[in-house]
Amino acid sequence: MRQLTSLDAQFLAIESPRTVGHVSGLAILDPSTTPSGTLDVADLSRLVSERLPLLPPMRWKLVNVPLGLDYPSWIEDPHFDLDFHVRDLALPPGAGDDKLAEQVARIVARPLDRSRPLWELYLIHGLPDGRVAMLTKIHHAVVDGVSGAEILTALLDPSPEGRDVPPPEPSPAEREPTEAEMLARGIANLPLQPLRALRAVPGTLPYLRALPGTRDLPGLRILSRVAQRIVPGPQHDVLEFPTAPAPITPFNGPISPHRRFAFGRLSLDAVKEIKNAYGFTVNDVVVSISAGAVRRWLMDHDALPAEPLLAMVPVSVRSPEQSGTFGNRVSVMVVPVATDEPDPRRRLERTHDTLLTAKDRHRALPADLLTDVTRFIPPAVAARAARTTLSVLAGRRPPLNLIISNVPGPRVPLFCAGARLEAHYPVSVITDGVGLNITVMSYLDHLDFGIVADREMVPDVWSMIEGLREELDELSRLTPRFWKAPAPRRSARRRPPRATSPAGSPPADRS
Repeated sequence: MRQLTSLDAQFLAIESPRTVGHVSGLAILDPSTTPSGTLDVADLSRLVSERLPLLPPMRWKLVNVPLGLDYPSWIEDPHFDLDFHVRDLALPPGAGDDKLAEQVARIVARPLDRSRPLWELYLIHGLPDGRVAMLTKIHHAVVDGVSGAEILTALLDPSPEGRDVPPPEPSPAEREPTEAEMLARGIANLPLQPLRALRAVPGTLPYLRALPGTRDLPGLRILSRVAQRIVPGPQHDVLEFPTAPAPITPFNGPISPHRRFAFGRLSLDAVKEIKNAYGFTVNDVVVSISAGAVRRWLMDHDALPAEPLLAMVPVSVRSPEQSGTFGNRVSVMVVPVATDEPDPRRRLERTHDTLLTAKDRHRALPADLLTDVTRFIPPAVAARAARTTLSVLAGRRPPLNLIISNVPGPRVPLFCAGARLEAHYPVSVITDGVGLNITVMSYLDHLDFGIVADREMVPDVWSMIEGLREELDELSRLTPRFWKAPAPRRSARRRPPRATSPAGSPPADRS
C-alpha cells in the first residue's frame, strides 16, 4: 500500500456535488497516419493495455480508513477492468468545436468513481476532416501538472510505428485489506498525527501569510509574526500580496455543478518574437495576454474593477530526482495581474516586473509548504474543513480571482496509437470562489489554451479565446517587425540559472 500525502488527500477532500477534483486534457488526433487510416476504441484499449507497466497509478484504487482516522492509501486494484475506463462516443453530424466543447464540459463535470482507479479515457468521433479527440480524466490526488504530462507522454510515441515496451516485472498480487485492518492501521497511526504536525512547524508558521485565503483569518497575522521571531525564516512577507482583498467579479462566488469549456491555439513563434523584443519570458507574455483577454471580457460586461485582479499561478517544485514519482509536488504564487492597465505594452511590462518579484520571493518559500500546511488538519476532519473553507471564502471577498497556469509541453511531433497528435488542450479545475481557470500547454510551434468556467458565471467563454488572439495581435504590432521599438527592457537583477527537467524541458513557470 502507498499512503496518500496530506496534500494529495486535500484534492479528494475538496470534492462536493459542485466541485470535482480531477484534471483533464483534450487531445486532437489525425488518424490518417495510422496503417488503417482509422482509430477506434479497440486500438486505444490495446495501447493503454501495453503501456500499463509504465503507468502504475492507472491501476491504483483508493482504500479508505474507517471514520477518516488517517489518510487513504493506494492499492493495486485486484479487479481492474480496462473496459470500464476506456470508452468512446460520437458527436452529432456536422458538429464543430462548440459541440465538442459542450460534450467535454459535460464529461468533466461528472465525478470519478472512487471504487475504481481514478481515471477515464474517452475517444470522441465525429470531428471535422476525419479527426478524433481523446479526452483524459485523472484525479488531482494522483497527479499534478508535471506528472500528468508524464502520463500523457507514456501514451504517446515519437513515430507512428510506436515503440517497444518492456514486459511488466512479475509482482505478487496485492490483497485488498478489510475495513477492520484499515481501522487498526488508522488507530495505530493516531499518535503519529501530532508528530507530523510538529515536524511541519518550522517550515510552515513563518510563511502562513503567503498562502491564499489565510491572510484575513483572525489572529493569523500575530501568529505569523510571533513564529518569525521564534522559528528561523524570512523577515518579510515572502509574497508581494496586496493589502486589499481581491476585487469582486462575476466569476467569483459559489459555483454550480455545471461547466463551460472553450479552447484555442496561438502561435508560439509570435509569443517568442514578443518576449525576445522585450527581453522577457514566454510566461510573461502568456500571463499578460490572459489578463488582457479577461479585461476585455469584464469591459464587455460592465464589470471591470478599478483594481488589478489576483491570479493564482501554480509552480512545479518537482526536483529531477522526483521525476516519475507521480503525486503532487506543487506550490503556488498569487500575484496581481494588470487588468487595470489599458495599454498592452505597459501591461506586459508590469506583468514581467510582478512575476519576477514574485519568483524571487517564492524561492524563499520551502518547496513542501503546501504539503506541510495540510499536515495540521487532522484526517478525520480534512474533508469537512476543506469544503467549509472554500464555502466561507466564496461567501466573502475572494482571496483570488482566477487561475492562470502554463505547462511546458513537447516540441517534437507525437503519435497516439499511430495517430498524429495535432493539439492538446488542458481542461482544469474551478472551485467555490474561483470560477475561471485559464491553462495553456505548449506543443510544437503553438500554445494550446483551455478555458474552464462556471456555466452560469461565464456563459460566453468563447469570447475569451477571441480576446487572447486579439491581445496577441496587439502586442505583435508593438514589436520591431511593425515599428522600431526601444532596446529590450531587461531587469538589472541577476536571474538564476534556468532549471531543466531530465528530458530538457523547462520548469512549469518558464523562468
